[in-house]
Amino acid sequence: MKDFVILVDSTCDLSEEARADIGMTDYIPGHAHFSDGRDIVTKLDWSEISREDYYKTLSNKKIQVTTAPPSPAEFYDVFERYAKEDIGVISISLSSKISSTYNFAKNAAEDIVKNYPSAKIYCVDSFRMSGAIGLLAYYAFAMKNEGKSFDEIVAWLEENKIRVHQMGPIDDLIFVARRGRISMGKAIFGSFAGVKPMGDCNADGYTTVLTKAKGINKAFDITVKYISETATDIENQILFIAHSNREQYAENLKEKLLALNPKKIYITDVYSACGGNIGPGMIGVYYLGEPISSDLSREKEVIAKITGK
Repeated sequence: MKDFVILVDSTCDLSEEARADIGMTDYIPGHAHFSDGRDIVTKLDWSEISREDYYKTLSNKKIQVTTAPPSPAEFYDVFERYAKEDIGVISISLSSKISSTYNFAKNAAEDIVKNYPSAKIYCVDSFRMSGAIGLLAYYAFAMKNEGKSFDEIVAWLEENKIRVHQMGPIDDLIFVARRGRISMGKAIFGSFAGVKPMGDCNADGYTTVLTKAKGINKAFDITVKYISETATDIENQILFIAHSNREQYAENLKEKLLALNPKKIYITDVYSACGGNIGPGMIGVYYLGEPISSDLSREKEVIAKITGK
């Protein structure tokens, strides 16, 4: 193996700025289908459809949007390109509990090794999604840039993926209801009352609601306090704020997070690959803390201490 690359798909939601800072030049896009007949490639930009049009479409109850990962053949083609050059691949995928992406990548990697016995490919099941994958990828690239080996980076990813936390509100409950997660009645009532559900990642990568705040400013205050209680060595951390068409809210939250004095804060879009499942209105912060407790019991204790509930 002459060298190796770190490869993610478009569910990582890494901004152009973050990708440039770590030297990420390649990724694997997925697909989105609109029930009105449109199909797009899900990229880490808005070249296929504007952010506003995409999230407006998601809010249109007459149009259904479904997303799909890169196919096994697409993974194979990219892996083969590197195998032919004797370049190893560390592939980081969306949680296998959420999508078939990891299994597609793993199957393609196994086929590559059959045809190119010297190929070295390791597929990481992140058990995370969106900015949580982006954060893992960012640290993996940073380690490679520091001269860490293939095996050192794989070991770090496997050990630390369960340490990626998420916190922040979502303010579009109508979309949540349309996805069947709450009743439409609760969504309408919650929207009028200004209720903002807030949650952390569970062990599988799904967001589990830990509390509900009334009003966006209260939600941001809880977010900052929760991160201050659960992050480890935050002064040396990179934070990602991922938002789904809530850019000004993301900027406002960044200003509040600066009080924690992290090394750097990136703001990134939730692009079309994850946006179809997350929907409009999310503002989530991704960071490293202690390993997520299996039943989120520790995280529930922290949020109860903060909110008094």
